[in-house]
Amino acid sequence: MSNKKLQDLTTQVRRDILRMVHKVNSGHPGGSLGCAEFLVVLYLNIMNRTNDFNMDGVNEDLFFLSNGHISPVFYSVLARSGYFLVEELNTFRLLDSRLQGHPTTHEGLPGVRIASGSLGQGLSVALGAAESKKLNNDNSLIYTLHGDGELQEGQNWEAIMYASAKNIDNLIATIDLNGKQIDGATDDVLAMGSIKEKFEAFDWTVIEIENGNDISSIIDGMALAKDATGKGKPVCVLLKTMMGNGVDFMMHTHAWHGKAPNDDQLEIALNQNPETLGDY
Repeated sequence: MSNKKLQDLTTQVRRDILRMVHKVNSGHPGGSLGCAEFLVVLYLNIMNRTNDFNMDGVNEDLFFLSNGHISPVFYSVLARSGYFLVEELNTFRLLDSRLQGHPTTHEGLPGVRIASGSLGQGLSVALGAAESKKLNNDNSLIYTLHGDGELQEGQNWEAIMYASAKNIDNLIATIDLNGKQIDGATDDVLAMGSIKEKFEAFDWTVIEIENGNDISSIIDGMALAKDATGKGKPVCVLLKTMMGNGVDFMMHTHAWHGKAPNDDQLEIALNQNPETLGDY
């Protein structure tokens, strides 16, 4: 898919996110908007995948969303990638919907492999999948996405230590490095120092994408990450994004981590992101 088509799809995904959280006055638009480019590129350009979804995932790349609160962008990209009908986005967070506020598995939504309402667990699950691939001589890759604030959860560091100790080199873990979380800046809530140096100290290969909201930068950075797999070390991608990217009044603040826009704000935000592929 061309960069222009990827960008058009990203714009449409933004519209989906905004309309989904607005309709139910609930959800997490900030981080979802910040990761829109990344997930679009991952699903439409990077991963070797099939829309014929099954939980075994044999001979295809697998993705695990660890920071499950950004479900709006995840659901939108899954639908726009062909996993289920786009119209189902209209059921986001409604009773009996398959599109719950945090992804779960018992509803059987195609594309969702783990429940990720509790932060800090995704990497542990992904490591199990990565080892399973190796045991079955499946050369496909495992991809994960985590929030930077999520790294304050201790379970992550056990998994990070395990991955390098066991040479899990078919895994690419991406950290959404936006510097913000629900209560403010990550440095103010619980400063973590240099995340790059921490991963390197745990013997990971680290790739940095300085502009995680630029299509070309993401494609180039993820290509480097893929090239680094299979060499005895797990791979970490530090994706530097802007929370609320694409909506001017949502950027440069943590305030929209978990707050939906009102009617007037929705109109302003949608006008900044003109329709490209058709709303649901």
